This record gives sequence, structure tokens and C-alpha cells, in this order.
Amino acid sequence: MASLLSSSFTLSSPKVDHLSSLSQKHYFLHSFLPKKTNQPNSSKSFLKVKCAAVGNGLFTQTTPEVRRIVPENNRGLPTVKIVYVVLEAQYQSALTAAVQSLNDNERYASFEVVGYLVEELRDESTYKTFCKDLEDANVFIGSLIFVEELALKVKAAVEKERDRLDAVLVFPSMPEVMRLNKLGSFSMAQLGQSKSPFFQLFKKKKQSSAGFADSMLKLVRTLPKVLKYLPSDKAQDARLYILSLQFWLGGSPDNLQNFLKMISGSYIPALKGTKIEYADPVLYLDSGIWHPLAPCMYDDVKEYLNWYGTRKDVSENVKGPKAPVIGLVLQRSHIVTGDDGHYVAVIMELEARGAKVIPIFAGGLDFSGPVEKFFIDPISKRPFVNSVVSLTGFALVGGPARQDHPRAVEALMKLDVPYIVALPLVFQTTEEWLNSTLGLHPIQVALQVALPELDGGMEPIVFAGRDPRTGK
Repeated sequence: MASLLSSSFTLSSPKVDHLSSLSQKHYFLHSFLPKKTNQPNSSKSFLKVKCAAVGNGLFTQTTPEVRRIVPENNRGLPTVKIVYVVLEAQYQSALTAAVQSLNDNERYASFEVVGYLVEELRDESTYKTFCKDLEDANVFIGSLIFVEELALKVKAAVEKERDRLDAVLVFPSMPEVMRLNKLGSFSMAQLGQSKSPFFQLFKKKKQSSAGFADSMLKLVRTLPKVLKYLPSDKAQDARLYILSLQFWLGGSPDNLQNFLKMISGSYIPALKGTKIEYADPVLYLDSGIWHPLAPCMYDDVKEYLNWYGTRKDVSENVKGPKAPVIGLVLQRSHIVTGDDGHYVAVIMELEARGAKVIPIFAGGLDFSGPVEKFFIDPISKRPFVNSVVSLTGFALVGGPARQDHPRAVEALMKLDVPYIVALPLVFQTTEEWLNSTLGLHPIQVALQVALPELDGGMEPIVFAGRDPRTGK
């Protein structure tokens, strides 16, 4: 197939001008545009185009070096080195801003950080760099590590350094990786065996990853208030773990800055005795309705539509009863971290074309509840929307983890409108996708094309790709 795709093919000359006009409107990148030959101009002249493979097509060609921050001058302050592994790069911009702000203040410590996308660890040289980074790290953070073969690679690397590391924080991931958690006296090494309510979450074998994530979110909201009044160190360390999860799920630069202050002041030996003030996490709705121009997130669709009716920036037709209503499904993490440019663009474009939008989000991995709550009238049982477009690219229930298709189909059947799953290039930059003879990353084909189709999702159109430098 590769040889076939890299072979030359021809376009008749009438198509040339058409392609050129499209290129001026940025519909095609320069790498896909035909180059003119020196053939004489005639009605039978042809244009030769060659598509060449770039990269090995098996994993992203991005580098963790774009996520590495090394303080220029630590001014004699202790250095705190943080290594993190995440599924997607939406935390890159917010975490970079948090670390740079801490370093600009030049108080307490100098912060060094480097981040890896889990798919990058397929590359052996990148994996070796990851292992090398762990050797002198203080803190390891992992999140949404659900690809089994890569989870085992992360486990093997972190396990070697776990006893030496000052803190290991792993947020919803496969149990093998979650067991690496270590925060003072708090550990998850016995995950699934303890009788505490927290560990019992992992013992429910029939519970899907989406259900587990939602159960964890409920626990996150209540447990810190209880643990705060318990005297034992273990309870306090457990409380700080839950607070860490709240900071992480809150994902804004301010939340992440306070998260790093809390962990550093509590667990870095060089900072023991240093009083480092940090604010409590700013909490956001677990699920709701978000619009980039709205004054707040909404937990009630009627309130959202009331606000929508007061807008002065859209035409009366868009606000009127005859406008088509499009339901959008968004990932909360992209909103709170500020990696929402692709969402904003789609919302603005739909409104410019005359559609009303109801963009919903969820903090867990189960979007079926928000779909039923915000897209269906609870009294008439009729849908508020004419169609739904998921901009997450993932299955409706389970996201990038294990899917629950029967639950998703049940929710979508109640809705009974066309359901499109559009694709953001989670594991690739736009250029990698355009220049690859394989097209979509194989993992992305599985997670964001095949699995959503089992829900009933259709038309998997690529609508966004990552910037290789900023990760946005």
C-alpha cells in the first residue's frame, strides 16, 4: 500500500486552477499541492503529483523537548524536577504557564518540567530519554494512561524510581499504573485489596472505566472535607492526593500552579520547613453547558437558552425558533486548561451559518448522562436538538478507556437524531497527518473511528490538529 500511495499520479489541467484557488483559501497545505512541470501548455497537458511518506507512521513525530522547561538561573534555590505522561497535550500550555509563573517569582524553588505524550513512548530513543529524566526527577505525574502496552512501559520505568521519588501522582489510568501512586504515607500499592471506600472503587470488576471515573469524581467532591478533620498522617496524605486530583481536573494555570506549590511544600525534602502558601482548588462543574461568550458554565439548559436569547452578537434568526439546533459534545479538560480553540472555531462557524448551538461537557468519561440531561426535554421527552456532533472524537461512554456501547446506544436511541463524531487529531499534528501515507494514527483509527461507530457515530471528519510547538 505504501508503494502504491507514494507512486506518481496525474491530474488533468482543468483541475489545476481549481486546486490553486482552494489552496489560496488554505484548504490544502503546500505539501499536497501539485507543482507545475515545464510541459508546453496544451489541452492534453497533465500535472504530475507525488505523495511521499513522512515519518514511520506508527507514532507521533513530536518531541518531548517542546514540553521541557529548564530554569535559566536557579539563584541558589532548590530545583524541583517534574516529569509527566499524559494521553493528550491539552495540559501542555497550562502547565507551562504555571511553571513559568513560579520561576518568574523566584521564590522557594526553581521548577524544571518535561512532559511526554504516552504515544511518544513507542519510540525507543524517546523511552530511554523518559527513563533518564526519571532518574533525577522529584515528582512523577501520569494521567489517562489506558493503552495497555504503553501502560506497562510507564509502570516498568516509574517502578525503578518509585522509592526514590518524592511523590508519584497518577490520575485515572489503568490499575497497573494507578498502583504506582505514592504521597507520603499514602500509597495505592495494595489497590483493590484495602477495605476503605476509596480502594473499593477499583474492586467493582463489572464497573466500566467511565463508571469508575464518575465514582471517583463524586468521591473527590466529598472526601477532602472529611479527611481534613482526621488526625493521622495517612488521612492527610490521602486528602492531599484528592486535592491534587481536584487541582489536576481543574487544569487552569492557577490551579496547576497551586498544585505544584502544595506538592513541593509538602513532599520535597529540600523545602521542608519552608512555608509555601497555596490556594484551594477552583472547582468547575463536573458536567454542564459551556459557551466561549457566556458569563459562566450552566447546569440547566433553560437558563442557558435564556442567556442565548439575550445575545447581541448573533442575528435574530439564530436566536429564533426556526434556527436548527446543534448539540455539541466537548471534553471538559480542554475547556478548563484553555486548549479550546478548536471548540470555539466550530461554535462560531456554526452560528455564522445560522445554527443555534448547545455545547455540553463532562468531566468523567461517560457523556450519556449529560446527553440525556441537556439534549432531551424531561417533560415531553422530545430532543432540544436537531443533530449532535461529538468534538471529542471518542466513544460516548468510556472515552479513550474501555467503552460501554450498550449504554451509549441506549442514550442515543432516546435522542434519535443524527450523531456525528468529528475527529481532533489527538495523537498527531496536522502536518503529520497530511504528510503520512497511513493518514490517521493507527491507535486513533481504533479509538476515534472504529469504536464510535459501534455507538452509531458517523462521518468521522478530521476538523482539528495539534500545533507541534504549543500542543494546542
